[in-house]
Amino acid sequence: MSFRLGATTAAVAIALLTAAGCGSSTPSAAPGATPGGAAGVSVVTSTNVYGSIAEAVGGPNVTVESLITDPAADPHSFESTPADAAKVAKAGVVVFNGGGYDDWMQRLVESAGGQPAVIDVATLSGLKPAAADAEFNEHVWYSLPTVQKLATQLAGELGKVDAANAATYTANASAFNAKIDGLTAKTKEIAAAHPGAQVAITEPVPGYLIEAAGLTDATPGEFAEAIEEDTDPPAAVLQQTLGLFAPGTQVKALVLNAQTETPTTDQVKQAAQTAGVPVVDVTETLPAGSDYVTWMGAQIDALATALNRT
Repeated sequence: MSFRLGATTAAVAIALLTAAGCGSSTPSAAPGATPGGAAGVSVVTSTNVYGSIAEAVGGPNVTVESLITDPAADPHSFESTPADAAKVAKAGVVVFNGGGYDDWMQRLVESAGGQPAVIDVATLSGLKPAAADAEFNEHVWYSLPTVQKLATQLAGELGKVDAANAATYTANASAFNAKIDGLTAKTKEIAAAHPGAQVAITEPVPGYLIEAAGLTDATPGEFAEAIEEDTDPPAAVLQQTLGLFAPGTQVKALVLNAQTETPTTDQVKQAAQTAGVPVVDVTETLPAGSDYVTWMGAQIDALATALNRT
């Protein structure tokens, strides 16, 4: 999808002037301290996916603020505010996806001032495009090894800001990563039960998960790319995609990004349902009241259930 940057230079300046004005009557917080003098380290993340991981690693010793928490929001089109800039300016640790996914967050970091430890998860992942001529799949939170790298890196950065609790952060990261090992085991079970099974997708969002589960993406590349870029695929590509669900189809499931449904993806969803192909919804942010492990585990379970039906 295309990105629409929300925070203007003027808006950021207003936020910083506001923060400075408040500082004239309130003692300055220590670097990385939570706003308002609360105990703990302030962590700001672009989405609540990363916020959940930060909470798991930081525990009660951190205050986490995710700039995107609405489960119906599209992170690509998020418009940041002066209040967001102020949060970033006061943060001890900032986590954003990178890879072109949330450029607005990177600009906030560059413009808001402060000296937070910054974790660019796409860079941390070390992931590369599948082929030299392929686009990089920036949805790296669907890569379970990347999430484990992030937890370990977070523990290290939090320990630098709050050395007294460094051992606790390390232990929390280890416990979290053990849970991710459990999710990885589930993907291996899918791979063993359905080796090479074909699935279709509406966007590359779940690509790393599909790969880990040993599945084959049968979707025309031009279709998923067009949907991700907020454009309509060529008519011939749409027909090719709809043809995946013709009688006798070998496609075992349609994995659909529920946060960016369009008339085109609705068409594909209807074709899958008509053909009796299960539809598995995935999202880019957490549902309200959930956490990363529960959310990702539910999506993996839904994929396994869909494949077991066929």
